[in-house]
Amino acid sequence: MPFGSIGLPGLILILIVLLLVFGPSKLPEIGKAFGSSLKEFKKATNDLMSDDTSNTNKKDSDTHNQ
Repeated sequence: MPFGSIGLPGLILILIVLLLVFGPSKLPEIGKAFGSSLKEFKKATNDLMSDDTSNTNKKDSDTHNQ
């Protein structure tokens, strides 16, 4: 399954529920907000991972220089 453990029928059901709750006019706005939030989360996660990697590399080079 390409979407993890939810599956295509589950995604369709979620989309129908969202459509009923928010209506067709609000759905694009919600999708855009969710997409931008996900993008920011990924960016922050990548920044944390790169900071961690650079700190680890710095510690390794400090121990080798002593």
